[in-house]
Amino acid sequence: MTTLTTQRFVLRPLQLDDIEALHQLWTTPQVREFLWNGEVVSRERTVSVVTESVRLFEEKKFGLWGGFRPDEDMLIGFAGFWRFHDPPELELLYGVANGLWRQGIATEIAQAVVSYGFSSLHLPEIRASTDFPNRASQRVLEKLGFLFERRAVIDGLDTVFYRLPHPVA
Repeated sequence: MTTLTTQRFVLRPLQLDDIEALHQLWTTPQVREFLWNGEVVSRERTVSVVTESVRLFEEKKFGLWGGFRPDEDMLIGFAGFWRFHDPPELELLYGVANGLWRQGIATEIAQAVVSYGFSSLHLPEIRASTDFPNRASQRVLEKLGFLFERRAVIDGLDTVFYRLPHPVA
């Protein structure tokens, strides 16, 4: 199991034991507004995503990590790599419980995943997208050094796309 650590958090691959906490996080109105476009995600869908993430970690060494404070079991957020759009592209994904916003947590846990993507997965670049109205997510990407690539309407959603080239040593 690939555990990542930051200054304040431990990120570990999500497991089936995390389904209830993740489902609670994903069904919070503020979190699901942009992550799920307001949809109330079913528990079955959460189970499906976590099950797929477990499989991805076993086969590809990536998926979704849960973010936790050291020595605590409370899920504070998540970050990882997931395939989006058509054709599917591997993208950075992250989210934090709304009561913890504006504390730099999303940036911190996303940075750990980005570093893993470059150092362990040897990705040539990392891509990300977010809804255009989600300025907070755009700020996280910009703090991480992502470059704006384009803006487009995808499946009726005003979406902005970013990329982060592999840092040259």
